[in-house]
Amino acid sequence: MSKPSDQPSLRWDGDAIVTLDQRALPHERRLLRLDTVDRVIDAISTLAVRGAPSIGLAGALGVALSAYTHIPSGTDARGSEAVRADALRIAAARPTAVNLAWAVDRVLGRLSDGPDAVLAEATAMIEEDRAVNRRMVEHAARAVLDRCPQRSLRLLTHCNTGRLATAAVGTALGTILALAEAGRVTEVLVDETRPLMQGARLTAWELAEAGVPHRVCVDSAAAAAMSRGLVDCVLVGADRITASGDIANKIGTYGLAIAAAHHAIPFIVVAPESTWDRSLADGGSIVIEERDADEVTSYGGVRTTPPHTRAYNPAFDVTPASLITAIVSEHGVHHTSEVSS
Repeated sequence: MSKPSDQPSLRWDGDAIVTLDQRALPHERRLLRLDTVDRVIDAISTLAVRGAPSIGLAGALGVALSAYTHIPSGTDARGSEAVRADALRIAAARPTAVNLAWAVDRVLGRLSDGPDAVLAEATAMIEEDRAVNRRMVEHAARAVLDRCPQRSLRLLTHCNTGRLATAAVGTALGTILALAEAGRVTEVLVDETRPLMQGARLTAWELAEAGVPHRVCVDSAAAAAMSRGLVDCVLVGADRITASGDIANKIGTYGLAIAAAHHAIPFIVVAPESTWDRSLADGGSIVIEERDADEVTSYGGVRTTPPHTRAYNPAFDVTPASLITAIVSEHGVHHTSEVSS
């Protein structure tokens, strides 16, 4: 019987993409059936589908949907232009995560061979992502144990980087689950990850499914937890990694890295090779998505601020390479800058 983390987070079903609606979790396990490009874009934009690898795969399958719509016969120059226009819209749905544009460009490379070829490339990418994640998790677990070899671990993670954010297995959370399966985890502190609570809603759900001891941590309490000796290692994912090793990840990651460096705690980033954008020299060139103020000024449909209050709501921040202990991909450890003790 397969583990929950091995179960695919999205799949092609006849003429549509089927995936869990992550907005409904943890209270409802609701399936989404995305059968048009507009629905794919809406799902990505509203975070029904989220996580850098996962939105890349959804985007690739979205291009296949467009190809079947506009060039069902397999050869049509005007239809191909319509598919490319749809691909641009899909890639723009979330600008910070490089995986989305990368995946869309990759399947477009098969467009001249017809819709079936586009779909074949997209579905191959799903299986590839699962295999990549397994290799990456092996490297990352070893990187953690190399730095924390003599104890059962108290780990802290931010946002959601499990199977919901990937095809399966996960990145940083996949590493945590592998360490837990090996009997090396005492407890996981899960940053709630405001304002949309991906940690409290999604990561806690995945850890509960796997039976891993965990507590949800108020974002602003993470540094205090480190100061009290409750954290041995911080594990996070990434949405874009520059040539210098600077990373863009969910807002709040930068603050965690500063706190971890102050307390001499390893800070490890786990992300696939597809997350690297070596065309960017450093993090100053990363476009940071800013989201609607309502995500901050309201919660669950209830306004929590005075009327007309404005909000600063970046979806991501940039953590410089100097604060990162290791960046791990399927190829091993890419970058190390050991935290001074």
